[in-house]
Amino acid sequence: MRIIDVHGHWGSWPFHLDVGDVALNLELMDRYGIDVQIVSAAEAVVYDAVAGNAKLAEVLQEQPRLFGYAVVNANRLERSAEDLRDCLTTERFVGAKIHTTYPGVPIGSPLMAETFDMLDEVGVPLLLHTWGDDVARLPEMLESRPNLKVIAGHAGGDAWREAAKAAAECDRLYLEHCRTVTDAGRIAYARAQGVPMEQFLFGTDSTLIDPCISLGVIRDAGFTEAELEQVLSGNAERLFRGFPGSG
Repeated sequence: MRIIDVHGHWGSWPFHLDVGDVALNLELMDRYGIDVQIVSAAEAVVYDAVAGNAKLAEVLQEQPRLFGYAVVNANRLERSAEDLRDCLTTERFVGAKIHTTYPGVPIGSPLMAETFDMLDEVGVPLLLHTWGDDVARLPEMLESRPNLKVIAGHAGGDAWREAAKAAAECDRLYLEHCRTVTDAGRIAYARAQGVPMEQFLFGTDSTLIDPCISLGVIRDAGFTEAELEQVLSGNAERLFRGFPGSG
């Protein structure tokens, strides 16, 4: 069964972790049968979006199994918008990534609203770091931006119940459940809230987190074989454009 990881990373982190080389991405992908991984540059997430995106662009040219998110920093929106468009012209980037914590721009802020306007215009999927109950604001924010589709990275984190309810309200809000704490019943709860199968995606947070954690969560969620295929690859193929197997 084909596996597409929609939440990966490349590069070194400012933590006590021996990660960073692209060889580790590929090693973990091979170990767990992951065919394609969409990654953001660690440097772009935590420090300099434009510089990190540029370094990732060089890596992607040599790695056909990896595709990229161009990290957007709402604090430098005009420059980030220009950089995003440049990254997309390489055909190796397939979406945008926003982390809310490092740049200090929460979901409900005016800066985030302006950034969502820009992304709605560009029209590529957004992987958004979500952690906390402000994830509940996303359906309202997406209502007036019909071209924007958002992946709730970590499915709200500790607010996974709020994220599930939000996704049930909005068919352009997707849940991706990677995190280090594997709270029991998260996916079952989301399904009980009425989240359609089409809105579940598979992500790992690799190389920060070993993919076995997310694979275990997905494989223990009670999906049928057909549903498992949707979550592990089919939904991502329909959401994204530009990598092998996409529609």
